[in-house]
Amino acid sequence: MVSENYTLMLMDATNRSAFSTDAGPTMSHEDETEMIVSTIVAIFFGFIGITGLLGNALVVLVVLSNPQMRSTTNLLIINLAIADLLFVVFCIPFTATDYVLASWPFGELWCKSVQYLIVVTAHASIYTLVLMSLDRFLAVVHPIASMVIRTERNTVLAITILWVLIITTGLPVSFAHGINVSSVGFAVLSSFIFVLSSARNNHN
Repeated sequence: MVSENYTLMLMDATNRSAFSTDAGPTMSHEDETEMIVSTIVAIFFGFIGITGLLGNALVVLVVLSNPQMRSTTNLLIINLAIADLLFVVFCIPFTATDYVLASWPFGELWCKSVQYLIVVTAHASIYTLVLMSLDRFLAVVHPIASMVIRTERNTVLAITILWVLIITTGLPVSFAHGINVSSVGFAVLSSFIFVLSSARNNHN
């Protein structure tokens, strides 16, 4: 009788162990790889964000605190640093979040805003570099004649026109992006989508 009871208890324990192993969550190789990549991406974006924030903030503070440094070239450098700061503050954290998390937690409006700010800040940086190249060209090739053009007033005017054009021409980007909400089991996942491309695929 004791032996029979022991056998039944052993079989019951074995069945419970097998049941709990099958029912418990298991992590596949793909899940482990995705977790490692997400961690690396988060660390990488964090390093870029901290470095970019400190470096560009120091550039702006140093130039603005020294009036004698406010040349045309340095004004363009400040504008480049401001564009990079805006990118670091408004784009990098949320782009990293989109890579790390399975869903977008910030809503439709901020999805559109982040995509819009990415385009605006990137174009502001690029075209500021173009203005800096033009400024250097005039300073080297036409050093005397360009002194009338390369003034602080004209530089501020060029920077203002640059931002107005980029802000207005980038508006369609916010309308072209949105959130795709899909139900997976009991989870509702949301992600960035390019609305025009998605609508075209659905139409086809």
